[in-house]
Amino acid sequence: MIQAFKMAMKSISGNKFRAFLTMLGIIIGVMALVILVSLVSGATGTVTDTISSLGSNLLSITVSDDKGKPVTLDTLDEWMEDPRIGLAAPSATASATGKYGSTTKTVTVYGATPAYAPINDQTVLLGRFLNQADVENHTNVCVIPEKTAEDMIGYTDCLGEELALNGVKYTVVGVLKDDDESLAGILTKNSMMAYIPYTSLMRLSSTVSSGIASFSVSAPEGGSLNTTENAMEELLLERFREDEDAYSILSQDMLEDAMTSVTAILTVLLGGIAAISLVVGGIGIMNIMLVTVTERTREIGIRKAIGAGRGVILQQFLLESVVLCMIGCAIGVFLSWVVLRVISVMVASMGLSFGLEWGVVVIAVAFCFAIGVIFGLYPANKAAKLPPIEALHYGG
Repeated sequence: MIQAFKMAMKSISGNKFRAFLTMLGIIIGVMALVILVSLVSGATGTVTDTISSLGSNLLSITVSDDKGKPVTLDTLDEWMEDPRIGLAAPSATASATGKYGSTTKTVTVYGATPAYAPINDQTVLLGRFLNQADVENHTNVCVIPEKTAEDMIGYTDCLGEELALNGVKYTVVGVLKDDDESLAGILTKNSMMAYIPYTSLMRLSSTVSSGIASFSVSAPEGGSLNTTENAMEELLLERFREDEDAYSILSQDMLEDAMTSVTAILTVLLGGIAAISLVVGGIGIMNIMLVTVTERTREIGIRKAIGAGRGVILQQFLLESVVLCMIGCAIGVFLSWVVLRVISVMVASMGLSFGLEWGVVVIAVAFCFAIGVIFGLYPANKAAKLPPIEALHYGG
């Protein structure tokens, strides 16, 4: 075996450029497999961690058919009295033209209640959040994030300033701390936002009514989200006449499960595409091995004439095929590591990081070994079956 390995390395090093071109298909296939799967895994890991960082204490509920009994702010207040339910807040938005001085931007306006900030883990940096009096009195006040304050008004400490939304002036009573680690913070990183009382949003936008179509619910402190979900199921079924299709409940656990499912499908899909590249590389290996057998026909005849058996010849050429594949695999894995490091540096500012997925590397190594055996078997067997006399007379 050692002697066969030495001969394989000698044969490969004897024609380095041809060997490199032969391995190129394997190198590209390995890089495609390792890089694509590692990128998907890294991105998914980041998103999953972000979802997990939000905690698992939140339910998002959407009402598609209120059956003539719409959910209102009073309804949410009643439900919050249930000991199985923590906080409940509406999720309504509208787009408005925001103006301060000579600065005009499109602003996403959220209709909120006092429960909105704690239920969405928002931190007030300056001033206060909306209170119950603001909601009950339709007060024209707003709370804005740091970025909106800096981009619209020019500075963060802007309490008391008036921001016009669709021509209606709202007094800034609070500034929220920007959260770049949460999913909501990442998705709205470059957006202009303002939070006003839900009742004020009803007046500002014709698309928002007293009937709440979407709202969030949290579990009580120390309580179970499953218990809260079961409680909401009971309340919604009772309200909507036992019609489960009238509403939908989404938890963050469901988001994580969905992300895992999508990732698995995407990984298999990309892995399959990369595997095709490896198979093409294997065909190149077989082609060059057939050429090698032809070029070394006299050598095979001489070795057989001095006593080399069929198994020895088969082993020699099969090992050479495997060595070609494994060297190509090693180069591909190394280049994959280099590319992933470069990509990680380039996207570091986005909070993303990519590294080699060692599970994929192991699969790539095993796949390359199998390709070396499968695509090297026919040329090796052809060499092993050559009659000694014919081999000696070849080209002579």
